[in-house]
Amino acid sequence: MSVGLLFGTLFICLLIGVPIAFSLGVSALVAIYFGSTLPLDIIVQKAFTSLDSFPLLAIPFFMLAGVLMGKGGVSKRLLDLATAMVGWMTGGLSMVTIVACMFFAAISGSGPATVAAIGGFMIPAMIARNYGSGFAAAVPAAAGSIGVIIPPSIPFVIYGVTASVSVGDMFLAGIFPGIIITSGLMLTAYIIAKRNDYKPQEGEGATFKDVFKALNDAKWALLIPVIILGGIYGGVFSPTEAAVVSVVYALIIGTFVYKELNWQNIYEAFRETIVINATTMIIIGLSVSFAYFMTLEQIPSQISAFLTDLSTSPILILLVINVLLLITGMFIDTISAVVILTPVLLPVVTALGVDPVHFGVILVANLAIGFVTPPLGVNLFVASTVGKVKFEKIVTAVIPFIISMIICLLVISYIPELSLWLPEQSE
Repeated sequence: MSVGLLFGTLFICLLIGVPIAFSLGVSALVAIYFGSTLPLDIIVQKAFTSLDSFPLLAIPFFMLAGVLMGKGGVSKRLLDLATAMVGWMTGGLSMVTIVACMFFAAISGSGPATVAAIGGFMIPAMIARNYGSGFAAAVPAAAGSIGVIIPPSIPFVIYGVTASVSVGDMFLAGIFPGIIITSGLMLTAYIIAKRNDYKPQEGEGATFKDVFKALNDAKWALLIPVIILGGIYGGVFSPTEAAVVSVVYALIIGTFVYKELNWQNIYEAFRETIVINATTMIIIGLSVSFAYFMTLEQIPSQISAFLTDLSTSPILILLVINVLLLITGMFIDTISAVVILTPVLLPVVTALGVDPVHFGVILVANLAIGFVTPPLGVNLFVASTVGKVKFEKIVTAVIPFIISMIICLLVISYIPELSLWLPEQSE
């Protein structure tokens, strides 16, 4: 009965448009009140204690660093570098957008932040050059999903805390998968651009001098992921301390090097981060309460037993889990899904011999596709807003990119070395 109440209430809340965080909290509240003898204040207790975590402090600091870098001129220099590297290709502006999103993802750790920072520049530029408006907005929407795979990644931090896996290993594990997805998106954009004759602007041919100049201008921005990962694996600081270092670094280069940060936009960056982080923390807290009640009702073990009975083939089980995660990503945001599904699915895959670090990459890569799949599709809404493009046009144009990302996902799922080689080298 309590299981039916839990998921039935969740489904009704989502159906009528209740925000996901409150849907999870109300579902747990109804299930506990009508289906158990637990005190109702257990929801608040679990939500509060789940946030009392040192590793989770990395989330607001990485958010703040990303916002500061966007306002401090970093995104502009990354765009200049991407233009020098790939702007000469067919569909040059779309290639620039994807590469710039990959660079910015290595700074912000957030998909929507990447779309807003890069899409705000590139969507109007592509439309002005007669790229289709749907395609122009779909490119940064799809490429923005790289933000949760290329380190530092906020979902990787949450997965590491939830699964008791090294956050540093998760960061390393995301590098090659992020590059693979970037390559897949670039190939897709090239094919579409070739078909629609989206030619580069005359005089956009890249020269070594142009690339070197852009690389020199962007060197301070490109040092950020080097400092973060180098510091973690050099034993200088933890991932949480690395997030704080990235904020200090962003303030220094934005204020004294690029000289584009002032008190006004520093204040705006802090305010924006506070709002985003408050939403994120509410989601995490109530997700933990929801997951706690599921554990009490032994739902994870029941699902684990069902999947194990279904087949003993890791190939088939991973395929079923991928389909489940793709569907989940369409309706539930990444943070909630990571907190809820990790304790459910991790025992299943580890019993089949799948490494927890590899599964973390599979989980986040699946949910990253949810950023561009309706009805949730956060990146689609961000791209629609910053680019002033109708949502329906973006949904149609993003389908080839979704297919490309699913193909990349299968490659990542069935070739674990792509995720595990770098973490193994660091041991």
